[in-house]
Amino acid sequence: MDASQLKSIPLFQDVPEDELRQIAGFAQEVNVEQGRELVREGDFSYEFMLIEEGEAEVTRGGEHVADLGQGDFFGEMGLLEKTLRNATVTAKTQMRLVTLTGWDLKRMERHIPEATERVRSALEERRPS
Repeated sequence: MDASQLKSIPLFQDVPEDELRQIAGFAQEVNVEQGRELVREGDFSYEFMLIEEGEAEVTRGGEHVADLGQGDFFGEMGLLEKTLRNATVTAKTQMRLVTLTGWDLKRMERHIPEATERVRSALEERRPS
């Protein structure tokens, strides 16, 4: 993955270039087809995803909760809280995603703790009070 791609995602906009290059080494880019279930409510959380392109729908208990698009991310709560997924996310269009697993975050903490802290802080801001 190229560091400049990460810079286009709001979560990473304030991360210095040298740290972005290191994060890029951990991140995976994935293309998914329309209709694919990306995460399922009640499943274990192993990764979080950032939307590079495309749109997704979030449902909880079968009810529409939100729509997500370019720059949005999801799945972080399960990683931070070490809990099960609290919603289902389905691709409404073809999508390109950037994924980081819990294991990737742990490796990042060892190699680039400052960048990892920036990412965790941004994720923590979204945590419900």
